Amino acid sequence: METATMTFTDVTHDRHKLKQPTKVLLTLSNVLLPKEKLTSTPSMIDGLDFETEVDLRIVGCEWIQTAGILLKLPQVAMATGQVLFQRFYYTKSFVRHPMEITAMACTCLASKVEESPRRIRDVINVYHHIRQVLNQKLITPLVLDQNYVLKKTQVIKAERRVLKELGFCVHVKHPHKLIVMYLQALGFEKHQSIMQMSWNYMNDSLQTDVFVQFDPETIACACIYLSARKLQIPLPKSPAWYCLFNSNETDIQDICRKILKLYLRPKVITEDLERRVEESKKEYDYAKEKAKEAIVHPVVHTDLVIPTPSNGITAAVPRNISSTTTNKKPIKKRSRSRTPLEIKSRSKSPRHLKKSKKRKLVPTYRDYKDYKDYKDYKDYRSNENYKSKSRNYNYRKKY
Repeated sequence: METATMTFTDVTHDRHKLKQPTKVLLTLSNVLLPKEKLTSTPSMIDGLDFETEVDLRIVGCEWIQTAGILLKLPQVAMATGQVLFQRFYYTKSFVRHPMEITAMACTCLASKVEESPRRIRDVINVYHHIRQVLNQKLITPLVLDQNYVLKKTQVIKAERRVLKELGFCVHVKHPHKLIVMYLQALGFEKHQSIMQMSWNYMNDSLQTDVFVQFDPETIACACIYLSARKLQIPLPKSPAWYCLFNSNETDIQDICRKILKLYLRPKVITEDLERRVEESKKEYDYAKEKAKEAIVHPVVHTDLVIPTPSNGITAAVPRNISSTTTNKKPIKKRSRSRTPLEIKSRSKSPRHLKKSKKRKLVPTYRDYKDYKDYKDYKDYRSNENYKSKSRNYNYRKKY
């Protein structure tokens, strides 16, 4: 009995075994994207070419950097905003989400993450100033009208959208401190030129996609590698110095190429980029409307061709397909309690005749005034003048 009981309990335990919950990985390391997601971005799927997307990323990061300087934000906050901007547009498209509004949202969000919050009004005013300077227009203050309220609402919604798309993982590990630590380990703590140049290369690399592809340790090694080559400072090769920091030469050279390509790109005009995005948006909206029309009104082929058999036998025509068209109107569908219009027509007279009741007249202000005029008379009810003026003889019952 004991063995049987044990077997039964084992079976019931296996049957009612609780499912293990999905694992949640909490880490402070940066989020890295696979190569498949980097090659086919949402903007390219919506019809935007690769070069325009790269230019939009560069311009957006430049605006965040300039706005951070005008807002007196720390460099860490500006770097966080640029990394969030890059990560967001690998999940959303430039065609559907405007670049300027997203840059404002990333600036506000990064200032909060790095504990240096700025007001949305200040951020909007700074970006308005940057646009006027880039377009070489007369600098005028932003008017607090309905357009300002609308833009402020758009920035708040964009900030929430960035948080949602990034899964509230807005912590970014920057290689600023790593550069200083690595140079101290290599014995260059007093060499200010290589430290400053490495810092500059790191700030410029924020405009590329290296922060969503490589670890910050590898990026720091690449910035030191570029600075040493530029200043012609020798670094140990056997063993290689970057192996001490868990990096490899292939990734370092790849990062160096991306940073150097950034300096070879020509300067673009923001208005031209916005015009290209607007054209892509019109094409996207047109294709979307066409797809909706195809779903709502599908194409139906009404022509039915019945082939004639070769043996001379006439083919039978189905009953539901008539060769001649009839001009009869279709019978309207009516409720079960009523018959179709062709058999029985509904009478215009009501089904149940009700006795019409006389409407009681309500005294008006004029009647009440007439009553006041004649109330002093003792026999005002029999007065002919009063009877001619009054509208209803029974109104006295009301009073």
